[in-house]
Amino acid sequence: MTEIERFEAPMRRALDLAGRGPLVGGNPQVGCVLLDADGRIVAEGWHRGAGTPHAEIDALSQVTDADGLTAVVTLEPCNHTGRTGPCTEALIAAGIGKVVFAVPDPGAVSGHGAQRLAEAGIPVVHGVLHDEAETLLHPWLEAMRRGRPWVVVKWASTLDGRAAAADGSSQWITGAAARQKVHEQRAQSDAILVGTGTVLADDPSLTARGDAGELMPAQPLPVVVGERAIPASAKLREHPRGVLETGTRDLDAVFGDLHARGIRRVYVEGGPTLASAVIAAGYADEFAIYLAPALLGGPKLAIGDLGTPSMDAILRLHVDSVEQLGDDLYVHAVPKGS
Repeated sequence: MTEIERFEAPMRRALDLAGRGPLVGGNPQVGCVLLDADGRIVAEGWHRGAGTPHAEIDALSQVTDADGLTAVVTLEPCNHTGRTGPCTEALIAAGIGKVVFAVPDPGAVSGHGAQRLAEAGIPVVHGVLHDEAETLLHPWLEAMRRGRPWVVVKWASTLDGRAAAADGSSQWITGAAARQKVHEQRAQSDAILVGTGTVLADDPSLTARGDAGELMPAQPLPVVVGERAIPASAKLREHPRGVLETGTRDLDAVFGDLHARGIRRVYVEGGPTLASAVIAAGYADEFAIYLAPALLGGPKLAIGDLGTPSMDAILRLHVDSVEQLGDDLYVHAVPKGS
């Protein structure tokens, strides 16, 4: 058995622990287990959200003596001081004998933890269950690699692609089950983007709510893209996270600013002008598409001009899953080849 194979079982446990952490908050989902000399797990930890102990610190807190133990972590231990101190220094101070991790931290500030550990004389093994960890952390990793948030574009339409009737009314195209899934997806996002046109036309609240209409614990930050100010009476003014008005339609500037604010997951919910601009600019990483078994006709398409002059430039998608939600269909897709 190779050294990589020897650590696969504890790494799989660490990945399970990582999945318990929140998707939102800017920080990655990370799990950690500590092994004794016989390879037995003596402590477990995971990150519970921004400002809470990192997975390594959580695991270390459960042992009185970590000298010589092996730390198995899903992500390379961080090497910077943020809301908490560097995990590398905590591992070194605890006397950890070896560190095993799955994927490197791509952060320009938080990365290079393996180098710091090696400098302290701690052997480091990396790449254990790399693909599984990459899948779990993919949106966060890509956000850090690219310096912009992971972007999900959502729309609801009839089967003929209409998002509203000719008079502009759009409530409700889909049924209750589909709308509840949208609320759940909002709660799994750091921010939710809309255009000023949607705010002025629909006056949305953009909160994430449960089945009984209660506010969910996690709420996305509403971000209004556009140059016009929204009215003082807009429902967004009462959002529990407040509202961010960008004052610009420059998507490069918008996404750059959001990343600098620690926002890693963005949900684009409206309207067609903004969604089309995001897709046309190549920012769409996922598509959350809700289809109602209905026909409207008319000009109010869910997606507008994408700047695609011919079939040679068509944006093809790979459909990951299709789910029945009452009478409606939910289609999850990603750009083909991504």
